Amino acid sequence: MTSVLNKYLKQTSEAAPLAVFRIFFGVMMLASIIRFWSYGWIEKLYLEPKFHFSYYGFEWVKPLGNWTYLLFFICGLSALLVALGWKYKWAIITFFLSFTYIELMDKTTYLNHYYFISILSFLMIFLPANAYFSIDAKQNIDKRFQSIPKWNIDAVKLLLAIVYIYAGLAKLNSDWLVEAMPLKIWLPSKFDIPLIGGLMGKVWVQYAFSWAGALYDLTIPFLLLWKPTRNFAFVFVIIFHVLTRVLFPIGMFPYIMIVSALIFFDPKVHHKILGVISRIFKIDKKQFDNNAILYENKNVATGLKHAVLALFFMVQLFLPWRYLAYPGELFWTEEGYRFSWRVMLMEKSGYAQFKIVDKATGKRFYVDNSDFLTPFQEKQMSFQPDFILEYAHFLKKHFERQGHKNIAVFVESYAALNGRLSRPYIDPNVDLAQQKESFEHKDWILPFEDEIKGI
Repeated sequence: MTSVLNKYLKQTSEAAPLAVFRIFFGVMMLASIIRFWSYGWIEKLYLEPKFHFSYYGFEWVKPLGNWTYLLFFICGLSALLVALGWKYKWAIITFFLSFTYIELMDKTTYLNHYYFISILSFLMIFLPANAYFSIDAKQNIDKRFQSIPKWNIDAVKLLLAIVYIYAGLAKLNSDWLVEAMPLKIWLPSKFDIPLIGGLMGKVWVQYAFSWAGALYDLTIPFLLLWKPTRNFAFVFVIIFHVLTRVLFPIGMFPYIMIVSALIFFDPKVHHKILGVISRIFKIDKKQFDNNAILYENKNVATGLKHAVLALFFMVQLFLPWRYLAYPGELFWTEEGYRFSWRVMLMEKSGYAQFKIVDKATGKRFYVDNSDFLTPFQEKQMSFQPDFILEYAHFLKKHFERQGHKNIAVFVESYAALNGRLSRPYIDPNVDLAQQKESFEHKDWILPFEDEIKGI
């Protein structure tokens, strides 16, 4: 086993695919930051709210006031430097730290593709993505290599495969395959889309989309890996993600996945892409074609890098399964739901009315959530237990600062999942102010009283 691994680590591949990936990644990230800024979302999501929901263990990560704009500027600038391959190591580290900080500032904005960008940028810290067709390689011949260890490119392919396959496995449940939920709820609202809008209300189309989505996610990495099906598969990548972008407002993610899929192609395809870029920007591409090979030295640093990456991929492989440690229906409790590539699998809505009680006198009053939360925050809070708990603790501290004593916080909460009737969600007799956030099961979540079969 060790000899096979050592033999694999010695294999080399042309660096062009990683260079193309670096360029498109940086450009896409820069475009995402500009888009986010231009839509006024920095102010709307991070400056206007009076309260921000935090990730457990990262409560110290908060918006920086008007300095938040500087944080986004640094993130965008570092994305540009990544694309150019200039001061690459510092640029990708800066991008990873700034983007991840932005992601952690408010849990309300969680999206799977934000998490994907964070872990992908972390992986890229350890890859020599500036070895070819970069300013670093142009300025320093010692950093210029036409070939690099093959595992560097395979690592990106592996991460993409994990995302797709886990997203496909997550769709193997009765709501998605048997009930066509939540697409049966979402698609009819797209009736105004040109050409295909009239089909969105057809039940057979909703089932076709559900089954095709699961099949696509489960097979596309293998179809891209196998050369005879690669071109065919890439056409489906384009169709799938463009259609996804047309149907659902998920930003730049479809385009990111399209350009990421290019890394599965042979180096000659990437040389053609770099040739086009060279002609547009008048770059002498031949200066990078020096036949130099980047070999990894056998030292402590290399061993440590391999160990970190091995641990990284172990986390990616096992983290999505942590929901098995919790009782109850995952879609209902959402314990272990995030960071597991469960993409657009449920339509969930809720209602949460908080009651503040003086335990000594029994006096009580109800909270107007709009006094503290934006409409978007209130919507997200109403059906996610960890949001409800954190908000309850915030209310306790807020009213204690106003002079109230002996405070207990209760919630009357209801939730509806994938077209089912709304039902009680949180035990109304539990004082949430006395409950602590942890990785343990929240036994104050009321039972689902239904079953969703599958993974």
